[in-house]
Amino acid sequence: MLMAIHVSAAFDSGNIDVLDASRSDDVQLAIRRDAGGDHLQWFHFRVGGARNQPLRLRIVNAAECSYAKAWNGYQAVASTDRVHWFRVPTRYESGQLHIEHTPTADVTWYAYFAPFSWEQHQDLIGRTQQVEGVTVERLGATLDGHDLDVVHVGSGPRTVWAIARQHPGESMAEWWMQGFLRRLVDPRDALAGRLRDGATFHVVPNMNPDGSRRGHLRNNAAGANLNREWHAPTMERSPEVKLVRDRMDETGVDFCLDVHGDEELPYNFLAGPEGVPSYSERIATIQQRFLDAYIEANPDMQKTYGYPKAAPGQANLTMCSNQVAHRFDCLALTLEQPFKDTANRPQPDVGWSPGRAERLGASAIDAIAAILGQLR
Repeated sequence: MLMAIHVSAAFDSGNIDVLDASRSDDVQLAIRRDAGGDHLQWFHFRVGGARNQPLRLRIVNAAECSYAKAWNGYQAVASTDRVHWFRVPTRYESGQLHIEHTPTADVTWYAYFAPFSWEQHQDLIGRTQQVEGVTVERLGATLDGHDLDVVHVGSGPRTVWAIARQHPGESMAEWWMQGFLRRLVDPRDALAGRLRDGATFHVVPNMNPDGSRRGHLRNNAAGANLNREWHAPTMERSPEVKLVRDRMDETGVDFCLDVHGDEELPYNFLAGPEGVPSYSERIATIQQRFLDAYIEANPDMQKTYGYPKAAPGQANLTMCSNQVAHRFDCLALTLEQPFKDTANRPQPDVGWSPGRAERLGASAIDAIAAILGQLR
């Protein structure tokens, strides 16, 4: 029996508008804009009733997206169990994104990148707090009423902050966090144990729960891009940043890592605070050591490709890593992961994937261990 095709996005992190789903070979879709109206690119939807039918899904407003040129070389992800995500043939043509796939199940989910749901976040918090010595603090509430969680672990004198997913559509950042936290709290991991003895860690796995649930690319519920709010956050516009920055002022910061995803570059890379007025030879030396150790621990990290360095004194202090580096005279870095595959170590069937992101997160333990003794 041939069933009617149905496309929907009425679930956690769902985002799509259905324009026409009357034909399986020409399903016309459009991505909804974030609150604030200035960003769109994240999509996540399900298609039912299309088992064994060749599908052509056409996102007609792809040219209007925030990073339209990023569609070149991009492959969408799909899943039939919402656990294993694989790449499907995708092409950008005449301003539209065409996804072509023949489902093998009654329901198939498609997304910009493998989602990390709010329920998965709750599971991550629940599992992590079971480990002795771990505490979870609710910093406060977001505009939609979600809890903003920070995980505390370790008892050492140095203070390390790690945050992720200021941009909610960058779900690979929370996959990274899952791998990082799993290793950081593992009582059997000797190197992680040494870090816990030498530092106190404050970890925010999801900085933007509202945007994550709403299916946004970059903004929170008020339409604010959180990574442009660090100079003067307010509870009315960017409570997530205000709550975290205030807590940082209480604890101090010796090292900070802000985890993201980049739409265009097919590489993992780090962006440093070179343009901050207080940037010094001491900070530069620690930064280089961290990068070298990260590459040694995980070759998916590289240093050839990345963002241009800001000129001295020209750093954008509205951004987390620059503001934190300036505010605390410390090393603060932005870590970027690709939405695509990695050009230096491609795996075409899955591209950059949740498992690879988790392993990159776990490898950060080695890189932090390499610099811990050089921090204040």
